[in-house]
Amino acid sequence: MKKTLLALLVTAGAAQANAMSYEFDVTLKGYDGDATSSVAYSGQIARHALHNSLKKVVSQGDQTRMLMYLSGKEEGRIILDPASKEGFAIKQSQVDELSKGKDLLSSAYDGVITGWPGNPTAQELLQQWVELAANSKQGYDPVNGYDYTQLISKFAMGAVFYNKAVNHYLEEKLEADQHPNNEAYKEGVPYTGKEHVWDEAFGYFGAPAHGLELTPNEVVQITKQNPEYFAKADANGDGVVDLKSEMAFAHAYYAASIDASSDTTYFHTIMQAFVDGRQLISKANGERLTDEQRGELKGYAATIATAWQQVIAEAAFKYAGSVYADLEKIAIIEEAHGDVSKAFRDYVKHWGELKGFALSLEAAGRDLGKAQASLDRLIGFSPVLFGDMQVAAYDGKGGFVQTNAGIMQEYKLNMIKVQNLLAQHFDLKAKLKDKTGGMSAVLEQINTAGKSAEND
Repeated sequence: MKKTLLALLVTAGAAQANAMSYEFDVTLKGYDGDATSSVAYSGQIARHALHNSLKKVVSQGDQTRMLMYLSGKEEGRIILDPASKEGFAIKQSQVDELSKGKDLLSSAYDGVITGWPGNPTAQELLQQWVELAANSKQGYDPVNGYDYTQLISKFAMGAVFYNKAVNHYLEEKLEADQHPNNEAYKEGVPYTGKEHVWDEAFGYFGAPAHGLELTPNEVVQITKQNPEYFAKADANGDGVVDLKSEMAFAHAYYAASIDASSDTTYFHTIMQAFVDGRQLISKANGERLTDEQRGELKGYAATIATAWQQVIAEAAFKYAGSVYADLEKIAIIEEAHGDVSKAFRDYVKHWGELKGFALSLEAAGRDLGKAQASLDRLIGFSPVLFGDMQVAAYDGKGGFVQTNAGIMQEYKLNMIKVQNLLAQHFDLKAKLKDKTGGMSAVLEQINTAGKSAEND
């Protein structure tokens, strides 16, 4: 990776105090190549490009093309997003320019997902959704209430990026016998085992290497490829944005967007912990990490994992509020005998975002206890549909079984319960689109002596 302008401005190179950019010199003893940087996470960035591109093609209904970006590894795959546009030039245009032979599916969580009918693994669920999206109209199933673009995207970020980072690289790979720091990660590379393990986790977060120099809003605008923020993205001033080090993706974007809308600091907390942890490894100067050093490193990893989990929970909290607002809008339109099709489409979209993020919390192999079962029941296997029906099971033949779920407007109460649960269990700070103050109003609108709003 080429040094960024910010890294060059740091006088003492990679091992300096208070590093501001994720750029570090070679410390591997015995390395005799010409590389000057020990940082490498191009495979993770390739998967970000695959995810972004997959999201673009879900609505096209072409299963072959979806699988190309989900499970394919063939050469020549075009990066559909981020792609160059006027005022915002991107350096790479093909996935292979980032890293060859990468796919999303094989890196997805292989544990069971209880929040979907049939208890599939994350890999099975992504494949199922791709098949169902191909059989729907532009990735939208109004009969069962599914927006496959949102479900696939939000869940894939958790099942691949979040899972691999916190459950793999920041946990088991930090043990003493896993890729020790006094050995090369593999023959011929310019980085140690622990350097690369940490880098791979950082790559999955999706932050620009110079993220500590950016405000949350700047990170958001870079992700959106706003030409007015091109100079902020192009840290080394070479006229193009390098996806390997200058673009923001996935949960880094969501962390920044939450911070930009509140007084939280999720993005910089995670970014700083990544930089501090990598600096600790670099300062070991190619020696095996002591137990004390690994203990400190695990502390940084815990900070990252906790804040990252909160970011996902904050996103689910926000979309639960959106679902609540959609139901209010639907009720108003119905009362006026208007056309509810657009409001229903928004409802399905927001539910897909809520469900995708909620399922992501399951996809890191971290026990959520009763919170997981409660989220599954409150959100359900689909939104509550017209006719007060809701998906209860998958028939295994490409269809779903629906049952009566109670009055549609009762589902608003579920969203309040979801927000309360998320806020308390994950100690949320931002709580965007908070509807928890509306409990009394909802109870006044529905007959609470009737069926429970929960999906038992």
